[in-house]
Amino acid sequence: MKQSWQTQLPLNNIKSISPVSGGDVNEAFQIETTDEYYFLLVQRNRKSSFFAAEIAGLELFEEADITAPRVINSGEIEGDAYLILTYLDEGRSGSQEALGKLVAQMHSQQQTDGKFGFDLPYEGGDISFDNSWTDDWSTLFVERRLDHLKDTLVEQGLWSEDDATQYESVRAVIMEALEQHQSKPSLLHGDLWGGNYMFLTDGSPALFDPAPLYGDREFDLGITTVFGGFTDAFYDEYDKHYPLSEGATKRLEFYRLYLLMVHLVKFGDMYAGSVKRSMKQILAQ
Repeated sequence: MKQSWQTQLPLNNIKSISPVSGGDVNEAFQIETTDEYYFLLVQRNRKSSFFAAEIAGLELFEEADITAPRVINSGEIEGDAYLILTYLDEGRSGSQEALGKLVAQMHSQQQTDGKFGFDLPYEGGDISFDNSWTDDWSTLFVERRLDHLKDTLVEQGLWSEDDATQYESVRAVIMEALEQHQSKPSLLHGDLWGGNYMFLTDGSPALFDPAPLYGDREFDLGITTVFGGFTDAFYDEYDKHYPLSEGATKRLEFYRLYLLMVHLVKFGDMYAGSVKRSMKQILAQ
């Protein structure tokens, strides 16, 4: 990072800026000042609006008393978007039960008008989604997310005509199941995999890197099942605080498929087999 760039950050008495692991979307850094540590995210060659949805999500978390980084400042320097957050000290371990309770607490926050969506779109490094408000979950999830992913996979040559045809059969199953399920617009993290939570030094859980929207809470829970990091204790405790409805186990596969399709777009053929297996699983239900 250039010194001229660093000097334009709205922080005083910076002692050091060190790169840290921050996922596959943003560059991430720890900032040390004479008084405090901060977490810095940078998205090269993007406007400051790139972080608008994440900021809105973190502010909603704060209002709902969800443990997460707090927003300090954001903006744009030399054509690069940045976001400065409070720095959370990571511990070695923590309670999966407490994590389950925290996620249930987040999902208990309902959109007051009964609408699905968000004021801002989802902007990722490789794909974006329209979050415009709608009256039903299937419009947001199937038409604006799954269908968009299908079109992108076909355009990029990652799906054949046979794959697209199989998707249409899968889509029909999903639409029928969602029509029979009463979805409620809960506050969602939007990207709740094992890399987007942490345990603090006192063992308590915290969430970060939200891609917020109001949608069916099974969306978040389905994503938790793809890459691990959540134990039976997490799901048992969640269910104590906010029990899932009948048929949830089968519907979770819809959201596993979504995440695997996202990864197929981002990382290519290494996820092709997983996507095919998920589609077959849905058709077999």
